[in-house]
Amino acid sequence: MATESEGEEEVATAAAGGAEGGGAARLRGSAELEVDKEWLREVGKNAAWTVSSFKPGNGVSCLVDSNLDTFWQSDGAQPHLVNIQFEKKVKLQLLVLYVDFKLDESYTPSKISIRAGDGFHNLKEIKTVELVKPVGWVHVSLSGTDPREIFVNTFMLQIGILSNHLNGRDTHVRQIKIYGPRPNPVPHQPFHFTSQEFQTYSTIR
Repeated sequence: MATESEGEEEVATAAAGGAEGGGAARLRGSAELEVDKEWLREVGKNAAWTVSSFKPGNGVSCLVDSNLDTFWQSDGAQPHLVNIQFEKKVKLQLLVLYVDFKLDESYTPSKISIRAGDGFHNLKEIKTVELVKPVGWVHVSLSGTDPREIFVNTFMLQIGILSNHLNGRDTHVRQIKIYGPRPNPVPHQPFHFTSQEFQTYSTIR
């Protein structure tokens, strides 16, 4: 396993689809990274990232360097894999990738599989996504088909690039961000206070 220590397209969110949800969602891309930071926080920095292969100078660090001019480029047989592993089980709600068909053409992913599990030994596909000449941020909800399943609780997330546009062999992905729900700011409460006013009066004085 190889390692290294933002449009005219409409934004779409994968609210359905996956291995058991009736087929793959078809997504394009958005010029803006649209994340509700009141509810979600970026958790990728807390994980260990590895990839199945990379071309020298275009390794896994290019996925998380906040630079849209750099990219991870695979260098091997499909599927191309990005592995995101956490030390403890975490709740993950949103996966966001930046890809650019205009720049990368045949290197642009066209079908992606998302898998979750405790580790490599028991990964299970939770969603498949088809990308349609995407340019920009592609937002993929990790919620299940059950409305109560708003996140996936896992030690590991794996992103598999199953195919590219124009039958390309290797792939380019320019950024990946992963978000989970923010911790409840009020201890011992099963619900969230969403405004400063509510939080002010959320405890007994």
